Amino acid sequence: MDDATEAVSAPRDGTEELAYRLRQTQLITQFGRFAFETHDVNIVLQEACRVSALGLQSELAKIMRYLPDEGQFLICAGVGWKPGVVGHARIPGGLESPAGYAFETAKPVISNHLSNDTRFRTPQVLIEHDAERAINVIIRGGQNCYGVLEVDSRDGNRFGEADGDFLQGFANLLGVAIERHDVEKRLRQAVKDQEFLTQEISHRVKNSLAIVASLLTMQRRLSDDADVRRTLADAEARVQTIAQVHDRLWRNNEVTTIDLAGFMAELCGRFAEIGPNHDIHCDVPKVAMAADRAVTLGLLANELVTNAIKYAYPDSAGRVDVSLKTTNSDMLRFEVYDEGIGMPKDTDPAGLKSLGMRLIDSLVRQLGGHIEWQDAKPGTRFILEFPRQGLIADVD
Repeated sequence: MDDATEAVSAPRDGTEELAYRLRQTQLITQFGRFAFETHDVNIVLQEACRVSALGLQSELAKIMRYLPDEGQFLICAGVGWKPGVVGHARIPGGLESPAGYAFETAKPVISNHLSNDTRFRTPQVLIEHDAERAINVIIRGGQNCYGVLEVDSRDGNRFGEADGDFLQGFANLLGVAIERHDVEKRLRQAVKDQEFLTQEISHRVKNSLAIVASLLTMQRRLSDDADVRRTLADAEARVQTIAQVHDRLWRNNEVTTIDLAGFMAELCGRFAEIGPNHDIHCDVPKVAMAADRAVTLGLLANELVTNAIKYAYPDSAGRVDVSLKTTNSDMLRFEVYDEGIGMPKDTDPAGLKSLGMRLIDSLVRQLGGHIEWQDAKPGTRFILEFPRQGLIADVD
């Protein structure tokens, strides 16, 4: 809508008008690219004021965010205003103000002579800045209306309907950008909440597993049967390995991935505590692996290293190596190697039916790999090749 008062102005000829409108189209295109590449919504709002003022060849522009609890607008971004206006000044809402009318009716409001416009009360901030004319358009943000974009000028020229169309189109693009930023903010918060819940769950699981491990320790110490004590000790070690995984998830905020080098180094440190006279070497590159696959690999390492500590050096202590390498672009090679007495002659580990061997077989299947037991002469070498699925970074 427009007032009836005509301001004296020098009309543009056809060539000038075409160049003017083409420039406006170019500015909208450039702003759209900027808005969707910028993740700070305050920077986007400020740039919107600068570009919209440039597009209408005006000195003043502002974005007013509607405050429903107050029934008025806060000037949250702007160009050309005196210090203390942006971020502080408020504009009345309702149909008696240009901004309020544009917000309530969702129609552009053009005032080409503010001092004589009897439809509205000119906001004090415009009087203080000697504004002569203004355009107000609504900024929509999805289902909600964010506020109003206003461009003001001190000169005596005239805003036309095409200027209103330009500014409304510009505000529509700005509304989409604001909505995108709002959605991204909610998504980031949702991810943050999910990570907190996952950490909390991991913390509680770790504590519960620690209790289970303590009960197993207590039962082991109370038992007089050596076989029962060994079985309980094995179960305790497995529970502690799983608890250590959850402890790392909780402490290091590794919700979906685990730093494999740090994780395996911690496991090998615990293996050294189990066999204090053994020399445990860990050669695993610093890469991130999906948490579920890292857990499976950790449990496999626990079985293999524990077996080496118990059986490879029956009368002494020795070295056990744990390593992870690449074989080609699609496969990883995991090895556990000792220099001990080796497997008994003609023994096929795949044919053994112990709980430990069945567990190793199950873990290998989970990783989708295939295994090989080698006579290392001296010692035993376990080799697992499995797909690098779930590996976030390349292995050195």
